[in-house]
Amino acid sequence: MPVPPSVKTDRPSRTPLQWWRTRWRSLPPTQQDRLAAIGPLLSVFLFLAAIVSAITYFTLEEIDREQEAVTRDVEYGQQRLRLRLLERQEQLMRIARDISNREIEETEFGFQIETLVSQYPELLAVTWVNPLREVVTGYASPSAPAHMARSSGQTLPPDSTDGTFELARDLRQTLYSRPMGEPGEERTLMLLVPLNEQGRFSGVLMAEYAIDGLLRFGVPNEVLARYAVTLLDEQRQVLAGTAHTVALSGLRRLPWAAKPQSHEMPVSPVGNSLILKAEGYRTSRDTIGETFFWIVGAMSALTVWILLANMRHTRRRLQVQRELVAETNFRRAMENSMLTGMRALDLQGRIAYVNPAFCRMTGWTEDDLLDQTAPFPYWPEAEHDNLMARLEDELNGRSLPGGFEVPVKRKNGSVFYARMYVSPLVDARGKQTGWMTSMTDITEPKRIREELTASYDRFTTVLDSLDEAISVAPLGSTELLFANKMYQTWLGTGGRGHRMLLDLSSTLPALPSTEGNDLVDGLAGLPTDALLEAGAENAQIHLPELNKWLEVRTRYLTWVDGRLAQMVIATDITARRLAEEQAALQAERAETASRLITMGEMASSVAHELNQPLTAISNYSSGMISRLQKKQISEDELLGALEKTAKQAQRAGQIIQRIRAFVKRSEPNPTLSDVAQMVSNATELAEIDLRRHMVRLNTYVAARLPRLMVDPILIEQVLINLIKNGGESIAQAQRPPAQRHIELKVTPRQIDGQATVEFSVQDSGGGIPLEQLERIYEAFYSTKSEGMGIGLKLCRSIVESHHGRLQARNLYNGSDITGCEFSFWIPVASAVHA
Repeated sequence: MPVPPSVKTDRPSRTPLQWWRTRWRSLPPTQQDRLAAIGPLLSVFLFLAAIVSAITYFTLEEIDREQEAVTRDVEYGQQRLRLRLLERQEQLMRIARDISNREIEETEFGFQIETLVSQYPELLAVTWVNPLREVVTGYASPSAPAHMARSSGQTLPPDSTDGTFELARDLRQTLYSRPMGEPGEERTLMLLVPLNEQGRFSGVLMAEYAIDGLLRFGVPNEVLARYAVTLLDEQRQVLAGTAHTVALSGLRRLPWAAKPQSHEMPVSPVGNSLILKAEGYRTSRDTIGETFFWIVGAMSALTVWILLANMRHTRRRLQVQRELVAETNFRRAMENSMLTGMRALDLQGRIAYVNPAFCRMTGWTEDDLLDQTAPFPYWPEAEHDNLMARLEDELNGRSLPGGFEVPVKRKNGSVFYARMYVSPLVDARGKQTGWMTSMTDITEPKRIREELTASYDRFTTVLDSLDEAISVAPLGSTELLFANKMYQTWLGTGGRGHRMLLDLSSTLPALPSTEGNDLVDGLAGLPTDALLEAGAENAQIHLPELNKWLEVRTRYLTWVDGRLAQMVIATDITARRLAEEQAALQAERAETASRLITMGEMASSVAHELNQPLTAISNYSSGMISRLQKKQISEDELLGALEKTAKQAQRAGQIIQRIRAFVKRSEPNPTLSDVAQMVSNATELAEIDLRRHMVRLNTYVAARLPRLMVDPILIEQVLINLIKNGGESIAQAQRPPAQRHIELKVTPRQIDGQATVEFSVQDSGGGIPLEQLERIYEAFYSTKSEGMGIGLKLCRSIVESHHGRLQARNLYNGSDITGCEFSFWIPVASAVHA
């Protein structure tokens, strides 16, 4: 039965598969090919991602378990290390308490500390320090660094405790310092326990730990065996231990492979400045899972490679065609952008090719030059014959390999100079088809060369007009690279004089460089660039041939040909040497005059001192004569009286000899001198003048002082002058008899890391006014109305000539000046430099 037209049948709806099929057929073939290649690739990548995700999940589970184990073991190690530190801290606090209560003396303290240091290897040294940072006593382990073996009386440098000493003094609490020491050295940790004597800060007990020892003896062995354990500072720099980094190789390079598990935490009670860190590694490998992954990955990679190879094969022809077009365009662009002019001639000398650069240089167009024969339009008319000869040589293959210089005329008539290089033009079959010529504009380089020539002439003119002899020669050679006029006048034109100056200057000690750089000789064996950066080396030599004193300066430089050379500059300093000798003679005379002036001022005291033995001799003689006349003296009594008379005569003779030795003029003669003997000689003369002023002299000389390389007479002169000035200051201040005293102390001292002997003279006089304290060393300036102002000036010169330093300061009691202290030190190392 037919369906009525008014009734419409329902069309069945399309399924998703039908919709995708319709959509696929509507796409162009190119897109269909791309999608057909991308679909398999996408499925392979999804499959590989699922495998990687599964293995990664199980690996992360294992990593979490390992991390928990590392955290637990680090906390256990930190507790063990903390207990070890607290035990040592409690022991040191008990000792500090005994010191504060004065229940322990230095000897007992040394015994306890030695036992404590020997028992615990990580403890390097324990030192008892007073509030003035002076070492009372201490003990250092034999394995401790040398600077920890501190002697009694030694003052700790301000930076030795990194501010922890001041913090312990202010807080009165036990404190740990930050890790100390330079990278590459043994790092240490310092514990400071304050000493409180009746509520007053009386110093600290300073213990120094080896951080490496804390790690080895404080962390349990089972933790050290299982992990790479290190101690770090606040900047995460390794203080002890070794941070191992294990390189993963082979299957261990998988993206989910277990990385080294680590955990770190600060060490109590030290704080965040000392951090314990441990790194653990997996000891087992999931071989089956990793093998499965690599098999699946290899199969996936093979599938992807096959699909990509198919896609690449379809695009290869098109790619080759595009590369050929790009190569052709590139070569054409390269030729058009070159700054060097290119010209090709055939075998008959006709121009077959010119590039745009050649046209820009000459101003002629390509159409104007192609197929042209000689003479060419860019040849200057006056140079036709020469250029024609050049062209003949070029066509016959007789051109120079280094090129030749020719003038070139532009289209506007101007001329420039160019350098041309000629080479055969060979085709792809190896047959020569012509000659290729490259042309470069050398107008500017030629102008620069001419200017350089003129500059060199000016340079040599300036050097020839100098009053100094300048020469340059290669190292170890007598070849002379350069010599100015003064050198040729003094030493001739050969290199013998240059070598002679170097040899003579090398046998003398080098003078300090005026430029403040290192000396060249100190760079022997280093690369040449270090030699070129070094300063000049100075030496003063005498040339008998010229009867001149020369100051020779040497410097290394790179010569124009690249060779390392040495420049020598010799300056005539004969007049300056004569002036220096005269100045040294005047200084010597001034020292002698100062001693004579000193003895002149002490003349009355010396006369009084000599009067006593002379009076005794006279009395003994008169008594013996009287008793001999009366025959009332026995032989024993006569012998005793004669011995006393001889002793008084020897005493008078010793006083006179001492004065003669002191005032005798002589050349400075540094010798190894005994410090105690110099002090004894000086005080023997100085006490003569002090007794006149009724001033006591108290002398303290430390035992076992080293001998100094000095002139003993000059040092005695300094001591006598300082003691005499102190006595005069006390007399001028009119101090009562109980306060009339001078303290002379001679002790060893470390200054800037150098061993020295310090001489200190303290008086109880009126001191030095503050406004005059800076001027007391000026020549002819004196604080005394009758003074000449040369004593302290000479004293300072004598001390500085022995590489020492003289200082003065007032002594105060509150705001009142109670005296003055003059001190100077002489380095023990002066025995080496003398």
